[in-house]
Amino acid sequence: MTANQTGALLMMGAMAAYTFNDVLIKMIGGTLPLPQILTVRGLAASALIYLLVRRMGGLQLRLPRRAWGMIALRCGGEVAATYLFLTALMLMPLANVTAVLQVLPLAVTLSAALFLREPVGWRRLAAIAAGFCGMLLIVRPGPEGFSDGALYALAAVACITARDLATRRMPPEVPSTTVTLMSSLSVLAFGVASSAAVEWQPMGAAELLILGGAALFIFAGYLCSVMTMRVGEIAVIAPLRYSGLLWALLLGWLVFGEWPDALTLLGAAVVAGAGVFTFYRERQAGRRRRPVLR
Repeated sequence: MTANQTGALLMMGAMAAYTFNDVLIKMIGGTLPLPQILTVRGLAASALIYLLVRRMGGLQLRLPRRAWGMIALRCGGEVAATYLFLTALMLMPLANVTAVLQVLPLAVTLSAALFLREPVGWRRLAAIAAGFCGMLLIVRPGPEGFSDGALYALAAVACITARDLATRRMPPEVPSTTVTLMSSLSVLAFGVASSAAVEWQPMGAAELLILGGAALFIFAGYLCSVMTMRVGEIAVIAPLRYSGLLWALLLGWLVFGEWPDALTLLGAAVVAGAGVFTFYRERQAGRRRRPVLR
């Protein structure tokens, strides 16, 4: 098996793990308050991530002040995005909210061009515009504007975009494992702090099993994501992140009896197609910028 094939399988595994986590959280969202879910899942997930980070030797805390500033900014984006996405997940069908999030690579590319002055050609700009049009087909604002679920999902995209821009500005000496652990601990801290405003509900074996499974899937998704970055060409592997949409369609239908209408499916196809084209153009641009070795 080639490195690209291995990376492709790992990317699809990561997307499947994240989607299974979403399914479990949506299943239990009507029973437990969100702060309680974030706290219990965060405790288990953070413990697993910490053990992995220690195993990989990637925990590094002696970092420059600027690095900690970027880590803090990223953690803030992670906390906000987690709260907004999970709230949207409770209000929208699984496939719909997942489809909205597929516009993320396009939003990051556009924001990097606007705020970080990264070069973006007219073809990618056209693909970004098409992708945002596809997103409008998914959320379809009516005469009164966007639905609550759509607003939460779009706000989550904005927060994740800010998070990823902060990651791009992070010094290269900062290990990704340290950043991930800090992000997980930040979400856990938010869950603990916000728990003061809600009344915790009793949890039986079923609830603990669901939350434990969600923590395991989050951990598996992170592990596959880290391994993906270490094998193969990112430009080849990255488009397979859209396999998460297929998982969301399948699991939404099997578990919740949800199936998007034709316009939503069309919008999702437009967003995914625009994203794949953008990845392709970025790969071509990277090849042109690569110096020739003599």
